[in-house]
Amino acid sequence: MFGFFKKKKKEEKPQPTLTDLNNIPLQEGDVVEVLRYEMGKCKIIKKEDGHYYYESIETGKQVIWVKMIDAATDLQKVKKIER
Repeated sequence: MFGFFKKKKKEEKPQPTLTDLNNIPLQEGDVVEVLRYEMGKCKIIKKEDGHYYYESIETGKQVIWVKMIDAATDLQKVKKIER
């Protein structure tokens, strides 16, 4: 009936482009040194809600990736640790 009650398709949210201070791309599973919140070395994880988090290896504390963005450069305040 006139299309008023049709369900709208859910649009997939675009995935963020994670990059460190040196503009090196990051992905899930990478180990980085976080320069905020005294977290030390962290691993990038993706939760069921679809958001990326930094999980501290030492303490287990988790912080969402959005809190790591530097306002001046739009890059993450992290440095990738090469294995």
